[in-house]
Amino acid sequence: MNQTYVHGYDPRENIRLQDQASTLVDLLHSDTAYPAGSNVLEAGCGVGAQTITLARNSPNAYITSIDISQRSVEEAEKRLQESGYTNVSFQQGDIFNLTFAPESFDHIFVCFVLEHLARPLEALNSLRGLLKVGGTITVIEGDHGSTYFYPDNDAAHQVIQCQIELQKQAGGNANIGREVYPLLSAAGFRSIKVSPRMVYVDASKPMLVEGFTKNTFTAMIEGVRTASINAGLLDESTFDEGVKGLYRTTEADGVFCYTFFKGTAVRP
Repeated sequence: MNQTYVHGYDPRENIRLQDQASTLVDLLHSDTAYPAGSNVLEAGCGVGAQTITLARNSPNAYITSIDISQRSVEEAEKRLQESGYTNVSFQQGDIFNLTFAPESFDHIFVCFVLEHLARPLEALNSLRGLLKVGGTITVIEGDHGSTYFYPDNDAAHQVIQCQIELQKQAGGNANIGREVYPLLSAAGFRSIKVSPRMVYVDASKPMLVEGFTKNTFTAMIEGVRTASINAGLLDESTFDEGVKGLYRTTEADGVFCYTFFKGTAVRP
């Protein structure tokens, strides 16, 4: 793969991913479970932020989790060992060049991966070949273009656009959530069902204020400050004003919304 993970691999990013996973577990994964004895491939496990939830939801399924980054695989293994679950094995591997035999898996799970790939359709085509006929694929992606908030703030929209542009320059697509259905269709999957999963945050939801608006989304935007300024996308003062505007949405009268898209489909 020729893409770059725009968020980086530093410890702060690992913490952000864990915050995101724990905050969104019910919204994204309450209906993700696999039957006993199933062979499941988690394609692009990263640091294991979703892996523990998969293991917990499907304790009698056998899960193989792969990622292109050996460092991330090692971090994911460590986190799984700490959790006590034993139904997952890890491998370093490239989605475009996996060595599993055709039709090795009953189910495939892909979460927050396609957004980082320059060739997401090719990735889905590659994964389809590893899935048994009648097997399912689950794809979950966010869409930064779905973000809106109160009080509105022009600079905040600009800093979000910085992240979108940096991801585009790295070969990815931060607005890919809206493409889940057409991508699955183009890859030859059938019985496609896509559901929007909106994160709605106001002061009556303090766990989401902290876990999502502050520690997931705004932390992600703060993480691209240097890269955005160095790339000439925004000046320092405007960037800082935009981040301040995002934090303003976490106050007593603030509102923040973001939509993820979860698609399931079957290999015919």
